[in-house]
Amino acid sequence: MKVCVTATAGDLNAQIDPRFGRCQYFVFVDSDTMAFEAMPNEAIAAPGGAGIQAAQTVVNKGVDVLISGNIGPNAFQVLSAAGVKVVTGAYGTVKEAVEMYKTGKLSETGVSTVAAHAGMGAGAGSGFGMGMGGGRGGGRGRGMG
Repeated sequence: MKVCVTATAGDLNAQIDPRFGRCQYFVFVDSDTMAFEAMPNEAIAAPGGAGIQAAQTVVNKGVDVLISGNIGPNAFQVLSAAGVKVVTGAYGTVKEAVEMYKTGKLSETGVSTVAAHAGMGAGAGSGFGMGMGGGRGGGRGRGMG
């Protein structure tokens, strides 16, 4: 069975990355032989839709099961529609997560575990709150008349 695990690095001893759409790496593991292939998540820097892009990557790799910490509703929908089983709540290393799944200690989830846009961060705050041109006009301070 082909399993994809979200990870902080590209090997079996890497820690699980709890984010799906903005995880650092995908580690694709053959659960029978434990042979693996790692690839950086190209969607990590996407301004929006990272979960959907990441889900499409997983689907295109022919994965049977995705193991992650959390997953948003849009990514969950893409994976479910493609027949990929989604397992959340994973922790530890990639190898430990695959072993836990194989022994039934991790099971498939039926819903997303975070709200949409959960991994977006707080924003850059570059609005400055000035409004109406920021007071940089060429007025001479003589009022309206």
